[in-house]
Amino acid sequence: MLRRRLIVIALALPVSLAAQSQATSGTRNDVMLAFENFADVFGSRLVAAFDSIPAARYVYRPTPAQQSIGYIAQHLEVANYGLCERVGDLKHPRTAKDSLADTVKARWPKDTLVARLKASLRFCDTAMERVANFDSAARVSYLLAFETDLAEHYSQLSVYMRLLGMVPPSALPPRRRTAIELPASALSPYVGVYQLAPGLQFDVALRDAALFIKSTVAPAVRLWPESSNDFFVKEVDAQITFTRDASGAVNGLVLHQYARDRPAPKIR
Repeated sequence: MLRRRLIVIALALPVSLAAQSQATSGTRNDVMLAFENFADVFGSRLVAAFDSIPAARYVYRPTPAQQSIGYIAQHLEVANYGLCERVGDLKHPRTAKDSLADTVKARWPKDTLVARLKASLRFCDTAMERVANFDSAARVSYLLAFETDLAEHYSQLSVYMRLLGMVPPSALPPRRRTAIELPASALSPYVGVYQLAPGLQFDVALRDAALFIKSTVAPAVRLWPESSNDFFVKEVDAQITFTRDASGAVNGLVLHQYARDRPAPKIR
């Protein structure tokens, strides 16, 4: 993920772009969205890190007393399910493989470990999306435990990568992107409001022959075209692709950020 204020505004496109309504009963509030954003950041960094580490290095650990890379991957999967089940009412069905010893699961193939980690993060995304507001201290505690665990293990994995002579994902420079020129007539079909999630909307407007995208909590930022349908922003590492229906009419957009693709249908 997601699917947002001061400290996270500089980190996430949804923070700076999402139009959020006032928190009322049944409406997603800014604090819950900030939790989702934090999970998006560190969940995607962890997946990118595990993806980039060669399979032969999954047995690596700096000292015998420390966890191996494979062990960290399987631990995160188990912890994600255990903590995110307590955030809401969503339950993860267990299988016989889930009952195997941690040391056995730590030796599973890299592709298996990464796929299962991704599945656990998607589960947590769904669990958080089903929660509108905070109604108990216990829920806050489980959310904090989940997100602290992600951040702590990303820090741990980053150290391992440095010791292996690798650069952690968060230290890599963003890919250089080149904007092209498009006439206002090609940009005007994209004007409208797009809903990423309940209470989370993008407002796209045309101004001075350029597209801008904004929210109610931050100034508008410009969308720079890379192609006729693909755009990027310069403030953060995020891109947007506009989609069309069978007749050619613009019917939505897809936000590409944190190694995730999040669709947002056009609602007006």
